[in-house]
Amino acid sequence: MSLLEIRKLSAYYEDFQALFDINLHADQGETIAIIGSNGAGKSTFLQSIAGVVPVAKECILFNGKPIGGMNAWDVVSGGIALVPEGRRLFSSLTVEENLQMGAYRAAKGDWTLEKIYELFPRLQERRTQAASTLSGGEQQMVAIGRALMSNPKLLMCDELSLGLAPIIISQIYATLAKVKERGTTMLIVEQDIRQALAISDRFYCFRAGRVSLDGLPREVSQDQISRAYFGV
Repeated sequence: MSLLEIRKLSAYYEDFQALFDINLHADQGETIAIIGSNGAGKSTFLQSIAGVVPVAKECILFNGKPIGGMNAWDVVSGGIALVPEGRRLFSSLTVEENLQMGAYRAAKGDWTLEKIYELFPRLQERRTQAASTLSGGEQQMVAIGRALMSNPKLLMCDELSLGLAPIIISQIYATLAKVKERGTTMLIVEQDIRQALAISDRFYCFRAGRVSLDGLPREVSQDQISRAYFGV
């Protein structure tokens, strides 16, 4: 049984349909990349799983149980965490206070402040600083750490590389590789195709709210990905 199974998921913003009958699955320990251009529906997809966008109950199964339309806080308690696009930290709180907020509805697990600081030593050095004083890369580390503090079985990351320098992006993805080694299942939404495919076991390409291509990164050509990505 897959840890996550998506069955004909459609999502709407009032009268506008953003997703059309999405089918996807992720097995325990897999890293799945979701690629596509702006407006393809990638963020809406993650938000649907996270309980932010209402969807039909039976279209999302997690650990075999339907969770579509569940309250966002119950989704977190059930073992799913989202690192949102733009990080969305509590700017007036310190690094450590932001991390502790992630544990408010935590599932059972072994992620602690100490383990987050082992993963991101720089955050321990800055633990008493306000989040607003951090660099973009440091803020992204806090956002990932905050999500991990909820002890997720499924970690969803939305546009981690947005606005960051290439060297920082490489550091962030190196850290995700360590999270993967711990057996955490991940969905990674990313416009940086190279980074996303390098860490992923499988991928799905979204275009205009639909899956246009899926498969193993090593078994598809750059030309196939380009056609699926741009539709030409």
